[in-house]
Amino acid sequence: MISNEMSDKAILKEIGLRISRHRLNKNMAQNALAAEAGVSTPTIQRAESGASIQLLKLIRILRALNLIANMESLVPELAASPLQQLKMKGKTRQRASSPQEDDKESDWAWGG
Repeated sequence: MISNEMSDKAILKEIGLRISRHRLNKNMAQNALAAEAGVSTPTIQRAESGASIQLLKLIRILRALNLIANMESLVPELAASPLQQLKMKGKTRQRASSPQEDDKESDWAWGG
């Protein structure tokens, strides 16, 4: 199972292993998957070995393995809360606000 505690390298290795298992389960050679995905065979080899590849190439590989629908769970659609929808009046948020600093170093004090 992939978790936040894993290193980036460990996650890449696990994803590569899963891609390899799905390819083998479909009884596909690496060059056949590469041709169907529209990427090079070395790209498939890099992905399966846990090396970094471009996101577009990963999408093509997942599509060729019929796994693209799983991208939905990777980055799920985020629905705004009803209170946030009222506050935003139907608009979608375009930027994050700056964090507010606490006023801990105020000159004001009790009894003084």
